[in-house]
Amino acid sequence: MSDVPLLTLTKALTIATSDSGGGAGIEADLKTFAAFGVYGLCVISGVSAQNTVAVTGLELVSPQLVTLQLKAVFDDIGVDAIKIGLLGNAANTKAVAAFLEDLPLRPPVILDPVMVSATGHTFIDQDAIEALVTLFPLTTLVTPNLPEARALSGVDISLESDYVLAAEKIAELGANGVLIKGGHAHGPDARDLFLGPKGPTWISTKRVQTSNNHGTGCTLSSAIASAMARGESLEEAVKLAKLFVAGALATSIKLGRGPGPLNHFYHFYNYTEVKNRENA
Repeated sequence: MSDVPLLTLTKALTIATSDSGGGAGIEADLKTFAAFGVYGLCVISGVSAQNTVAVTGLELVSPQLVTLQLKAVFDDIGVDAIKIGLLGNAANTKAVAAFLEDLPLRPPVILDPVMVSATGHTFIDQDAIEALVTLFPLTTLVTPNLPEARALSGVDISLESDYVLAAEKIAELGANGVLIKGGHAHGPDARDLFLGPKGPTWISTKRVQTSNNHGTGCTLSSAIASAMARGESLEEAVKLAKLFVAGALATSIKLGRGPGPLNHFYHFYNYTEVKNRENA
């Protein structure tokens, strides 16, 4: 009897914190990887107690355990792209940086510099922010939202020229690529400023009007990592990720009393349509 042929899987790793509500963090990342047909691996930096209304608790794992998880994944399986989310403190951030520095061949790394939750919970202190910046030279792309970009660059972003200036200042901190997300802005289009090797360019989709946007930033960064794991260029990966997020927002889910999550599997089913069929 012959052996069953093994498939060569495309693999992406998320290094982030768990969200008990399932809408952001590790859970959003793994859903996104699956939606892109990419096998998801995870290194958990912390566990949060949160839902659609608030973050009520956060406990971080030790930097030693973060390193052990990374070694377990790379020693046996390997990855084609990495997404980094909330690491929680300076110690965990330094552990990840040390591991990435020692890799003989580093895959694309997408860093989402999570600082504050959508419900207003501050996740990291100044020491952790300073440690986070040391990761920038080790990454392919840093994806701050507007509040994060303001904090990192010191630029009060309002005009289009401010986006470019802020992105350039973040690049001066060591980032090889910068994507300033415009989701917190207003207007008919959701416009992000991408600063890559060819200079600044705007990447836009029609703005989706929904309050169910929990985990949008996590989803975008993990979608970029997924596309890069599949071999797309950085700019093309950003464009594909933007389209994916727009579709996931357009079919987003009302779950709980606050902002609900995105529908990561909108290519396969629409929760509203399923609910309507069940109630018919």
